[in-house]
Formats: sequence, C-alpha cells, structure tokens
Amino acid sequence: MVVIGEKFPEIEVNTTHGRMKLPEQFSGKWFVLFSHPADFTPVCTTEFYAMQKRLEKFKELGVEVIGLSVDQVFSHLKWMEWIKENLGAEIEFPVIADDRGSVAEALGMIPHGATITARAVFMVDPRGIIRAIVYYPAEVGRDWDEILRALKALQTSDANGVALPHKWPENELIGDRVIVPPADTTDAIKQREKAKAEGEIECYDWWFCHKKL
Repeated sequence: MVVIGEKFPEIEVNTTHGRMKLPEQFSGKWFVLFSHPADFTPVCTTEFYAMQKRLEKFKELGVEVIGLSVDQVFSHLKWMEWIKENLGAEIEFPVIADDRGSVAEALGMIPHGATITARAVFMVDPRGIIRAIVYYPAEVGRDWDEILRALKALQTSDANGVALPHKWPENELIGDRVIVPPADTTDAIKQREKAKAEGEIECYDWWFCHKKL
C-alpha cells in the first residue's frame, strides 16, 4: 500500500482512452487518480456526473483526471454511453479497466475482505510524488469541490512555502490569508517579531503567524 511522499508506482493500464503508462502519461503534470466501487451504481454515477461538470476546473489548475474500477473496459464504455444519453454529460477523462484488481490491490484501494474498490483519491504532483490520499467508503459519495480545494492548497503551499488553514481560503479565523511556518529557533522567533512589528505578518503568538499572499 502506497503512502504520502512516495513515488507513484510505475504501472501500465488499459483505459477507455487506450493503453497508458503511469505516472509517465502525466509526466510534468499534476494528476488525480480516483477509484469507484463499480459501474452502473447510483452513487458512482452521481460522482462521475459531478466530476465531468468540474473537469474544466481541474484543468484550470493544470490537473489531469483518471478513474478506475474493477470492471472491464466495455462496461466502462457502456456506462459512459448511458450517462451521456440519460444525464447529458459526456465523460471526457479516461477510466482504467482493472478487471483483475491488480492495480487497485497494489495501491491499497480494496478494503480488507472486500472485492470492490473503496472511493480512493490519489493526488500526484508533477514529479510523480503522491501528495495526498483520501478514502471514502462505498456508501458515501465524495465532494469534488474539496478535492479541488486541496489541490489548490497544495499548489499554493509549494509555490510560496506556506501552510494553509482549515477550509482555506474561507477560514473562520484568518480568511484567505496563509500561515507562516512556525519558528523553530530563538533567532527565528526574533525575526517573526520583527516582521510583525514592520507589518509584514500578523500573529496570535510567535508560533501562529499569518499573512496575505
């Protein structure tokens, strides 16, 4: 089972867009790989519809999307056809046909004692490093807006060397401001106090400082 901070394993997969090698397929880009328990199931259908509706928002962040379940490719294709005909959404992102479950098992997507995948989400950066992993059970659908928020936060953290608070950019305490990493030496504390005095940052205390980007 993979963990945050590890390199995404090199795998070759069959998808609705043909054969792909991961993470090579998305080299130099962020990508999200998400699993769903099965095709032609109600919760999964709502998730696929919602993902397609937000696909442009993922692309605006430079993020590619790819799905996966332990179904065969013809099942994926027929289900996507049904979604288009009945719900008016054409699924544009590729979906991995992992009918033997080997990819899902390697990534830890199949819960103990189960034969279907959980609702797992892997967020992978342009270096192919897994930066975040989210799991939901089969009975609870995911919130793609939260995944978008997490991706934007990761990108903001990388670009600016900051941390992001709860529900950023709509935090109850500091709004859309970002958190300055805590001081870890006495000199750093003095630097924080100086920055506060000069109006560069605001602080509740030296260990909890924030600023506007």
